[in-house]
Amino acid sequence: MKQRFYLIVAVSFVLFCSSAQAQGQTRNDIKSESPKVLTGTGPGSQPTKSATEDPNYSIAPEDVLTIDVWKEPEISRTVPVRRDGKISLPLLNDLQAAGLTPTQLGAEIVEKLRATIVHPRVTVIVAQMSSPRIYVLGQVTRGGAYPLVPDMTVMQALSIAGGFTPYANLKKIYVMRAENGTDKIFPMNYKEVIGGRKPEQNIRLKPGDTIVVP
Repeated sequence: MKQRFYLIVAVSFVLFCSSAQAQGQTRNDIKSESPKVLTGTGPGSQPTKSATEDPNYSIAPEDVLTIDVWKEPEISRTVPVRRDGKISLPLLNDLQAAGLTPTQLGAEIVEKLRATIVHPRVTVIVAQMSSPRIYVLGQVTRGGAYPLVPDMTVMQALSIAGGFTPYANLKKIYVMRAENGTDKIFPMNYKEVIGGRKPEQNIRLKPGDTIVVP
């Protein structure tokens, strides 16, 4: 009887040790796996990067926008700008986006959402630019990047930029263009062009051209 009793005790002890070891290993596995779950190293955890940091960027058809409405995941989404210049969002249907800056579009969405959401907070990011761009810098009302439309001229681009500030030197405007590895300068005297004396200075723009109004 004593031998059988000792045998039962010995077997129970071995089983207990095996169970404790297995539980300890399980806890270690959980600890080692937990950081992987918490850090979220998958591609979905990466923040959306903006295609442009220019606050004056004018949204164009076929751009792709990421619209984030704080604490409203059902509304937040990435949407393309349709060829008619509009986007579609839940609760809002169609909204005009082309021609606005991301900040202006965000303010427009906030205004529309106030009818259904208390204190909406909206961020608009241009995730992808689809069309070629030209740039207008210097003494203009709205400098920045603008979509290049077919056969756009310097005068048309200046008009889109809102005209000049009182300090603009209209006789010293120029276009910078990178071509075949070199930078070319095309001067333009606005007063001569608008007066019809030297229309050849009003050149057609190419992707990447920069108009500078000193």
